[in-house]
Amino acid sequence: MRTTTLTASALLFAGTALVATIAATPANARPEPAPGPTAVLQTTGPCLLERVGTQFVRCDDLTGAGAPAPSHIPEQS
Repeated sequence: MRTTTLTASALLFAGTALVATIAATPANARPEPAPGPTAVLQTTGPCLLERVGTQFVRCDDLTGAGAPAPSHIPEQS
């Protein structure tokens, strides 16, 4: 009976050590794939930076990431 307890304890210890060793492996870094093609806005001429209310606008596209536009920027007509 004593050998069975020692054998079971040794197997439990070995299993725990194996799980801890596998879990502690270093991480591998790999580059992410390049993003696919993006749409490019085609314009016929230069677009001025304007505002609609407090939002920046250029060529009818909101820009400025939500930052409030100051009042000295001309308002779009």
